[in-house]
Amino acid sequence: MTSAGQSSPATHSSRVRLPAPRMQLTLLLVAAFLWAALSVDAPGGVIHAGGISSLREITFSLFTPELSTSYVSTVVSDTFTTIAFAITGMTVAVVAGVPLGIAASGVLQRSWLPRLGVMASARAVLASLRAVHEIVWAILFVAAFGLTPLAGVLAIGVPYAGILGRVLAERLQDVPPESLAALRSTGASETEVLFYGRLPASGADIVSYTFYRLECAVRAAAVLSFVGLGGLGLRISTSLDDLAFGRMWTAVFALVLVIIVIDLWSALVRRRLSQ
Repeated sequence: MTSAGQSSPATHSSRVRLPAPRMQLTLLLVAAFLWAALSVDAPGGVIHAGGISSLREITFSLFTPELSTSYVSTVVSDTFTTIAFAITGMTVAVVAGVPLGIAASGVLQRSWLPRLGVMASARAVLASLRAVHEIVWAILFVAAFGLTPLAGVLAIGVPYAGILGRVLAERLQDVPPESLAALRSTGASETEVLFYGRLPASGADIVSYTFYRLECAVRAAAVLSFVGLGGLGLRISTSLDDLAFGRMWTAVFALVLVIIVIDLWSALVRRRLSQ
């Protein structure tokens, strides 16, 4: 017999103990992975015939890159081409994304109805720009302008404008209102609050993210070489077609070096902004 205020051991043992939330999430992710892997249609097998030997050859070529003077000079030229297109695409993204981001943040309007209208319109435009991948934009711009570098630059700039604008809008909205109250108490307009309050408070984060998108733009410029950009992506592609894996790794190392330099540059700028 158990007292009225106590539960029996059988009652305790009959309760179902659910896994912890972290374990539930892990099981869910594992189940999703297994479902996706089993759903892949690979009639020829996951690894094609000769794939292991090709992978071995590519791996061994990592330690013997092509370092001849003529080829290295070609890779250096391709590197500058890739950087030039990435910077041009990012310039388009900044020019278009910054005003759209400010509008999407709604920080320039004090009345709720104009703010709602401007925010909704700007956010719809930003969502439309970033919803389409740069490769799809490249195909559309090639159809419009032909196989020219302009198509590749716009393919980078248009979707990145949507991404930058969205992030900028969120950063401007996340500035604590207490830090802006002093400016408003002096009679400052919302434009003045933006330039003297919101942008300085969120500037380091915005600059850091812009540098990150520049890294992405370098990679995108390499991938989009098929629309006429040239550069490292074209060099890697032709090296793979010729089975010249040593030459491929030289171009890949150049791409990695560019990303490292951009990362170091970003850290230096952030440090100076935070001082």
